[in-house]
Parts: sequence; C-alpha cells; structure tokens
Amino acid sequence: MQPILDMVMRHKAGEPIGLTSVCSAHPLVIEATLRHALATGQSITLVEATSNQVNQDGGYTGMVPADFRDFVRAIADRVGFPLDRLVLGGDHLGPNAWTALPAAEAMAKAEVLVADYVRAGFRKIHLDCSMSCADDPVPLPETTIADRAARLARACEDAFTGDADDAPVYVIGTEVPVPGGAAEDLEELAVTTPEAAIATVDMHRDLFRDRGLSAAWDRVIATVVQPGVEFDHDKVVEYRPDRATALSRAIEPVDHLVFEAHSTDYQTAAGLAALVRDHFAILKVGPGVTFALREALWALDAIEAELVAPERRAGLRRVTLERMHAEPKNWRKYYHESGDALDLQLQYSLSDRIRYYWPDPAIANAQETLFANLREVKLPLALVSQYLPLAYLAARDGRASFDPAELVMAHVGATLDAYHGACHPNV
Repeated sequence: MQPILDMVMRHKAGEPIGLTSVCSAHPLVIEATLRHALATGQSITLVEATSNQVNQDGGYTGMVPADFRDFVRAIADRVGFPLDRLVLGGDHLGPNAWTALPAAEAMAKAEVLVADYVRAGFRKIHLDCSMSCADDPVPLPETTIADRAARLARACEDAFTGDADDAPVYVIGTEVPVPGGAAEDLEELAVTTPEAAIATVDMHRDLFRDRGLSAAWDRVIATVVQPGVEFDHDKVVEYRPDRATALSRAIEPVDHLVFEAHSTDYQTAAGLAALVRDHFAILKVGPGVTFALREALWALDAIEAELVAPERRAGLRRVTLERMHAEPKNWRKYYHESGDALDLQLQYSLSDRIRYYWPDPAIANAQETLFANLREVKLPLALVSQYLPLAYLAARDGRASFDPAELVMAHVGATLDAYHGACHPNV
C-alpha cells in the first residue's frame, strides 16, 4: 500500500502532513467524504469499517467485508471517484465482537475476520486484541495482546495474494476508553507515557519477528496511543500539546512509525493541526461526522415543518426517537437519564449512539420521504441560511446545490474541512 507508506515516510522526513481516516458506514457520510476529497484534490482517501460494523456475521450494518467494499465502490463509481485514490481500512480488528466467547473461540473468529477483510481488498488493518474474552483476566496482559496481534497479522499475510506493492499496512495498539467515545463522564485523561508507547512497539516487533513476520513488520505504519483527547456525552477533552511533548518526541527515532490518534472527533481545527504536527499523523473520525449528519437531518426536519402540511410531513426526528425507544439495545448501557433528559441524550450526545439506527427501515423511509417532500418545494434561501448556514454558504458558492441530500453532505463536509486543513497545512 505504497501511497500510505509514502505519506508516513514524508512525515518522518519532516513534512507536517497527515491522513484522515473516516470511519462510517452511512452512505451520505461516505459520499460526502469522497466528494470532499475530489474537491480538495486529496491523493489518498481512507474509509474504514469497524469490526462491530462489518464482520463475517454481518455486524450491525448487516454487511460482510466484501459487501462493504462493494458498497463504498458503488458510491465512488456514482460520484466519479478514482478507485486508485481510495483505500479501505479495518478498525479495531480482533475479537471485539465476540468477547462473550472463550478466547480460543473468539480468536478463531478474529482470524477469519481479518482474512476476510484482506481478501476483500482492505489494505489498512488495525490489529486490536486489547479486549478480554470470557475466560481472560481483566485487564489483559500486554504480552497476550501483542501475541494475539501477531497471530492476526499472520492470518492477514496468509490471506493476501496480490502484488507486493499492494500488501496491507498495519496499525498496532489501542486507546482507552473504548472505541466510539467514553461511556462515563470525563474530566482529564492520562496521556500515554513515552515508555509505555515504546514498550508496545518493541514487544510487537519482537513477536512479529518470532512468528516470521519481519516483512509485515516493515509495513507497520503506526501505533495507537492516548494523546489526551476524548469526548463523552457532552464534553470534549481538548488536545494540549504541552502534555504530550515527551510522547510526541518518543516516536521520532522509531523507523517507519507514526502515531494514530483515535477519538479526535470534535477537536478544534487548531487542535487537529497540532496533533498532526506532533506526529499523531493519522486522525480517526467517526461520531464527529455522523453527529454532523444528524445535525443536518434535524435541520431539514425543521425546514419541513415550516413548508409542508402536517399530514404530509415525514417526521424524521419523531420517527427516529420512537424507534430508539422501541429498540434500546444500542444505547441502554450508555444513557441513564429518563423522560425529556433521556430524549436529549438520545439526540444530542456527542457519543452519537443514534448512528446505529439510521439503517432502521422506518427511519430510512422517513428520511426518503423528507428528501422527497423538500424536493417538491423551492427551499427559501432564508430558511436554509437559518437552519444550515454552513451548507447555505457552500450552495451560494457553487460547491453544492440546494438539493436536501447535497445540503446534508455540504454540512458534513464542513467537519471534514478541519481535518483536511490539519493533514495538508501547506495546500
């Protein structure tokens, strides 16, 4: 996967460049990502799926890896995005979806998972075996985590049959708290110590080599650490460069590795730029873009209420809340309020558990009806400016139309602007 390796080498040589990883399975978010990349001329666009979203059992999207590949490529084909500029990645690939099973069974399923991802054409693979399975100690020893990651790397290498230049690249390590945002209130996070970060790298390197994976180790591009950024339901822990100075410097002498920063959602543009400058050169964003999606859809729901007769309204916001109350499994362990306070969390929590519900047939139908209703009326400029000011500006500048789907994508694109600026500061 030469384009990503080249980016890492350029960063290691002193260029303050980086790579944004968009982790989402929503078609409008993916289309917005590809359209944004076309408009900005990005040479690499990275779209990732998580092991919970997409796996051999279907994940919560119902897609196996080959399905997700075809899904993204179909969107790319529709918008005219060159496939040679598109990279698919797998995030937190390991036993995460099967931790209720004994470790032997969960790891066997994880081996199938990573092999399926590689065979389907995913070329950036995050090996994450940090979670304890049913018969594991808590927390899992570092040596066990690294040994299992090496085992999955072997499964990836055995599954790959293409040209050497297209061989998968790997990311090791994990962040705390769990993927997708903290479940509890946060005040301040402990930054990974330089000693811990380097120990993780050294342990993985040794175990890769012990398993005959030296060639794969040369394609390990990053390790995931905690630079002190996170978000919970209603707060964001901002990046403070002074707290991560020692960690940032620790990676400089390590050949062909940078840091990958997870949970960068909701950081400021300046914070994102500082992260890339400080060698957190791969920036993951997931809930941040689906939160923007929800903002735009709620804005369109409000516009519909101004323009469409009550009996014809889609009522997307109402339908979504009804379905979330009817099917609470995806938010129950995260949200603990009741009544109106719960409805606020369901809609506006920064952890954005609403993202699991967009494929629900009733919600998807309501979204389609909303778009159809708004396409039948001429959207007043003043209403678009009132409810979607960023998309309004994009439409007035000719970067989008006033079609409801394009307004949503323009609003998501405004979030991506900050990531592009951080990763391409001299463009």
